[in-house]
Amino acid sequence: MDEKIPVGISACLSGEKVRFDGGHKRLAFAVEDLSPWVRYEPVCPEMAIGLPVPRPALRLVKDDEGAISLRFSDKREGDLTADMAEFSHQRIARLTHLCGYIVCAKSPSCGMERVRVYDKDGKNNRKAGRGIFTEILMQTFPWLPVEEDGRLHDPAIRENFVERIYTLHELNQLRAQGLTRGALIAFHSRYKLLLLAHSQQQYRELGRFVAAIDQWDDLELYFNEYRQRLMTLMSHHATRRNHTNVLMHVQGYFRPHLNGRQRQELAELIDRYRQGTQPLLAPVTLLKHYLAEYPDGYLQQQRYFDPFPEALRLRYGN
Repeated sequence: MDEKIPVGISACLSGEKVRFDGGHKRLAFAVEDLSPWVRYEPVCPEMAIGLPVPRPALRLVKDDEGAISLRFSDKREGDLTADMAEFSHQRIARLTHLCGYIVCAKSPSCGMERVRVYDKDGKNNRKAGRGIFTEILMQTFPWLPVEEDGRLHDPAIRENFVERIYTLHELNQLRAQGLTRGALIAFHSRYKLLLLAHSQQQYRELGRFVAAIDQWDDLELYFNEYRQRLMTLMSHHATRRNHTNVLMHVQGYFRPHLNGRQRQELAELIDRYRQGTQPLLAPVTLLKHYLAEYPDGYLQQQRYFDPFPEALRLRYGN
């Protein structure tokens, strides 16, 4: 995976001064930390439908029948819903190559969750909406990793998002090279330990689905279903308990090669991770050391040990 990963981003998060007040919401994690490995495709839906900078702020408004529209917050006339929906459908149709999307929180066009929805007289509001562009994006590509700028300050959410975009990028590259049953099975095999850390139940269910690949005549349809199931599984955050199970499973591969002191050291390190006194990076680093000393073909191919560049420092605190 040498080429940069294509990721969509709300233009204001990339530092462009496109917000209603002429400012931006530059997200340092995106434009500094992640940018060496990602190729961003910025979009500002509000400017794309012809609104200027600066401009009156927009808001979502719910009428008596429950329909939600996009309107100006200063109550001037104008329903922008149709324009925003038309642009969104047209632009999103050209984004099938993306492996992720970072959207601007609270925005009536881009917010992913808890966007304020006002009643028609503007007196009451509830944090219950989703921006129109992002709503259409997530409906069109339900497998696509989508996150908000604010949520990406959370280390666990950040790691999960990056892990998913790397996984989807590798899967998309596999498809571009030409789908075969063997290639899909090999891909799934490389991700077994990583998937096990996310959800044991869905890991087993997806394993049964992969085992039944020969029952599908249309490999493209199978790929689409596999992608959806894979991304749904990975949207569940990996847990300390599941990671501990994976680490103990891997530990078993080295038991015949290690002396008593080494086995005890590794077991104690895994247990300290389980108790929360060591980060995941600690036992993973020791296991990678033993893997270099005692190579194992199955373990060497596992994405679990290096799901993303170490320079991102995503496994230091969990």
